Amino acid sequence: MTNKIVIGKEEWCGLPELGLPAIKARIDSGAKTSSIHAFNIHTFVEGAKKYVHFDIHPIQNNRQIVHSCRGVVVDRRDVKSSSGEKEKRHVIKTPVTLGGESWEIEVTLTNRDAMGYRMLIGREAMKERVLIDPDSSFCLGNQNEAKIVNYYRKVTPRKNGLRIILLASNPELYSNKRIMEAGEERGHEMRFINIRQCYMNISEANPEVHYRGGEVLESVDAVIPRIKPSMTFYGCSIARQLESIGAYCLNDSVSVARSRDKLLSLQLLSGNGIPMPVTGFANSPVDTSEIIEMVGGPPLVIKLLEGTQGKGVVLAETKKAAESVINAFKSLRANILVQEFIKEAQGKDIRAFVIDGKVVGSIQREAAAGDFRANLHLGGTASSVKITAEERRIAITAAKTVGLKVAGVDIIRSKDGPKVLEINSSPGLEGIEDITEKDVAGLMIDSIERNVKRKVLV
Repeated sequence: MTNKIVIGKEEWCGLPELGLPAIKARIDSGAKTSSIHAFNIHTFVEGAKKYVHFDIHPIQNNRQIVHSCRGVVVDRRDVKSSSGEKEKRHVIKTPVTLGGESWEIEVTLTNRDAMGYRMLIGREAMKERVLIDPDSSFCLGNQNEAKIVNYYRKVTPRKNGLRIILLASNPELYSNKRIMEAGEERGHEMRFINIRQCYMNISEANPEVHYRGGEVLESVDAVIPRIKPSMTFYGCSIARQLESIGAYCLNDSVSVARSRDKLLSLQLLSGNGIPMPVTGFANSPVDTSEIIEMVGGPPLVIKLLEGTQGKGVVLAETKKAAESVINAFKSLRANILVQEFIKEAQGKDIRAFVIDGKVVGSIQREAAAGDFRANLHLGGTASSVKITAEERRIAITAAKTVGLKVAGVDIIRSKDGPKVLEINSSPGLEGIEDITEKDVAGLMIDSIERNVKRKVLV
């Protein structure tokens, strides 16, 4: 081809066979294969060909518009994302139109909901056909996004999927809203249930969970427990009752209870050879000095067993300070852990998000100035990080040891290698989705679909 099309770093293109007259694409010569946003992906065989059906939000930041597509599957291959993660994707062939020209390209299907563009055009699709001007955008003409909306129609997802309960306390939290959205996008019947407004009928003949006003919660396919620490006992009781009447729990009540018991979870990790900071636990004030020496002496960290989100965590920099804090907590009959301080971590830790035995995303958190707790709720910051194979293995093993299918595993990097600090059964989604640009809420719904027999009808 002698006359190549000149394009910029972003362009509007069309995919006519998929029914997409206009979609904004990022031009990326660093990526080999093109990709397009897809969710609710299902394959089926028709005649001698394998097809894939998928849905797409063709306009960024607009989940009200859903367009359904179908294409012939030509391959399924491992693709490495920009974050270095490998993902097995379906590959289809379809014509693309750019600047009045049309040709067939290969496109992989992946959820790009948190990314800046619904489509990425890689170098294989552009080979021998285009030249890129990296300083320009929309060399082939811009589109009015308000008009683009009129190309598509708003679709209410069909309620032919699973009946899923989100068992939590606050429907306005980012994480809870995203989970509800992700389930509804995939055609499931999502319902938010406030833990405090549930009560139980515990009987041999007719065990039930009732909701405010006496409604019986029945025909529930799956439960996503997002139980805040102060509601652990009651929340796990409700989840256990729902499990007993046949509902699938994404994180079951036993694993949630284990993760909330910091001492038990550390003992389980220790028994499975998972590295962690040296930790001491005692009841008598007589043993204070021995506990301090056991963890390597000051500086050391003192944690309330019931503390969350960095609260109830104290850094004692001298032996005298450590003794004072430990004895003060003991006088209040509070259970505490005494833990070695990993100074070389410099106030940083890693949150690895595990779903079904796979790390789906990871971020590095850094403590606010003057603090040592790498916690976003306390003014800390977060950034993208590529974790090592060893850190990945430790995170997966830690979640499996406690029994969690979905977990936020907090890891600290020490001079002796990575060590697990804590395992969270209700990890927040905002930071991980924003930084990794991954639809983690959607991956949680995908996990339910894989584990519950009754699937969405295509």
